[in-house]
Order: sequence, then C-alpha cells, then structure tokens
Amino acid sequence: MTAHTPETQRRLRRLNLVTISPVLVAVGLLIMVVDARSWLDAFVLALGVVAALLAFERWTANDVFRVAIPCLLASAGVWVYGAFVAGAGAAFFGLSIVGSHVVPQLARLRGLAVAGLVAFVAVVGATRLLLFHDDLPEGLISWLVVPSGITAMVTGIMFPNKRFYGVVQDLEEARDREAELAVVRERMRFASDLHDIQGHTLHVVKLKTALAQKLVRTDAGRAEEELREIHALVADTIAQTKELAYAQRRLNLSAELENAKNLFEAAGIDVRVDREAEVDARASELLGQVLRETTTNILRHAQAGQVRITLSKSGITILNDGAPDAPLPELSGLSTLRERVAGDGGELTVAQKDGTFLTAAAFPHLRPQEAR
Repeated sequence: MTAHTPETQRRLRRLNLVTISPVLVAVGLLIMVVDARSWLDAFVLALGVVAALLAFERWTANDVFRVAIPCLLASAGVWVYGAFVAGAGAAFFGLSIVGSHVVPQLARLRGLAVAGLVAFVAVVGATRLLLFHDDLPEGLISWLVVPSGITAMVTGIMFPNKRFYGVVQDLEEARDREAELAVVRERMRFASDLHDIQGHTLHVVKLKTALAQKLVRTDAGRAEEELREIHALVADTIAQTKELAYAQRRLNLSAELENAKNLFEAAGIDVRVDREAEVDARASELLGQVLRETTTNILRHAQAGQVRITLSKSGITILNDGAPDAPLPELSGLSTLRERVAGDGGELTVAQKDGTFLTAAAFPHLRPQEAR
C-alpha cells in the first residue's frame, strides 16, 4: 500500500481489515479442519494462517517489509511441512497470501520475485509427487497446478491493486496541490485588496498633506479642512482594513465614484461622469475596484487635466489626458484586476495613445442566471 494522508490511510486500512481479514480467517480455519490430521498438523497450519494475517495487517499499515522475511520463511516452512509431512495440499495458502502482499511492493525485480515465488511453490509440489508417487493426474493437479496457479493468480491480482492505491495517492496529492493553490490565490486576493485600500489612501494623504502645507500660511481654514479630511480618510482606511481582515469588505461603486470625483477635483482635475444606464449590481464591486485602481494610477502617474468616466449597465470606461509619451511603468494593480475580471467572464482593456490613457472594464455576456 502506498503512502497517503493519515486520514485516508486510516480509512483504507479500516476498510481492508473489516472486509478481508474475516475471509482470510475463514479460509485458514477451513484448511485446518479439512487437512489437519493431528494437533501438530493443526498447529503448523495455523502458523501459516497467522503469517498471512500478520503480513496482511502490516500491508494495510504500509509497513509490510518489517515482517516480510519472518512471514515468508514461516509460510514457506508450512508449505514444506504440509507437502512432506501432513499431506495438506492447501498448506500453500499462507505463502500465497504473504508473497502476494510482499512482492508487488518491491522497488525492482518484481517479475523475478514473482517467478521465484511461483517456482518455489511448484518445486515443492513436484518434489512431493516424485517422493510419494501419488496418482499422477490427481496429484499433478493437487500438488502442482493448483498451488502454483493460485499463487501466481493471487500475486498477479495485487499488481493492479497496487496501481489503484497509486491512483488514490495521485488524487490525494492533486487535492493537496489544489488546496495549496487556493491558499496562494487567496493570499494574492488579500494582497490586491490591501493594495487597493492602503496604496490608494497613502497616495491621497500625500497629496492632501502637500496641499495643506501650501495653505497653512495663506488659508489656515482650508488647511484645517484638508487635515480633517486626512484624518477621516485614515480612519476610514483603518476601518476598511479591519473589514478586509474579517472578510467583510465590499466595494460600493457609487461611493467609489463620489470619492474619485472629490479626489480629482481636489487635485484640480476636471471630471465628467456620464451614466448611460444603471450598473448591474453583480458587476458593481469589480467595477468599483477598477475605478479605485484607475483613480490611484491617474493621480500617481499622469498629469491629467481632464477625466471622463462613462458607466453602462455592465461596464465602465475611464479616459484621461496627461499620459506621458513614454510607456507607463507596469501597473501591477490593473494586471491583477484583469485576471479577476476575466475570472468573472469580463474583460479589462488598457490603452495609451496620443497623450490619453483608457481603462475600460465590461461584462458583455452578463445574464440574469449568471448572478454571483
């Protein structure tokens, strides 16, 4: 049996012990009743059954090699005793069970080991025929064909059984990798949301602090108002960070839109909002994230004078001027959002041309039954 997670191994072990052990015990008792002619015969045949049960029990625990040699020697000795002393044709039972659980677990030379196991059973049977001159047709079947044939068959069956446990292990490993991947994805999502909250806020705080410094001597009242807004913004960011930590955060597109307008106006940027239709509630949160990330990028990377925001039922378009002629640095936030939008069946488009920068997100195939 190959290695599995502890819980899976416990369940498979319990299943095997409950279903197979009674069969082995029943067959062993039947052999003892039928073939034993004395208490000594019964004792020796019982040793073969015990060896088979022990090897099987250790196999279910993935530890068969610990008892492989003593069990093989004991069961082989029982077969020799049964053939030459007790005249018990079923004495090979223990050896066939022990061998079939040990040989397929070998790392190499399994084919040679199978041949050796079957050959030993056959040689003992053939030697019995030669020494005791049993009736040839019946003796040939009883001492050679049946023992070697059953041993080969039982051992052969255990090879696909081993492959089955290999498939189970592969499935377990795939499930573990999927769980690890889910954790990584969740960490990336958390990092992206944290970037959305704190990166955006810190940049705005930087702008408002610089503005307050300019106003502190010329317009103390306006500077005080800017400081109050900074305080409120930091408090709101702390609250959003706590909500994120407890998986309670949800973006509101209307609130993000109002926040973006206030920020652009505070930075001296003319902003225009066109509503072509009411935004579908299912797209609202992701579109809010796109708007927040784009607002941060415009304030950080562009010298914008105008921003136009267009809302449709299932999309948003943000167009700004003041984009530098040189290519913008990689916008990792938008790259992450592109994957998240695509995961919801949408498309995020980013384009820079002639001093303008376009960011557009849309869910063209949004239908009522596709609600999230």
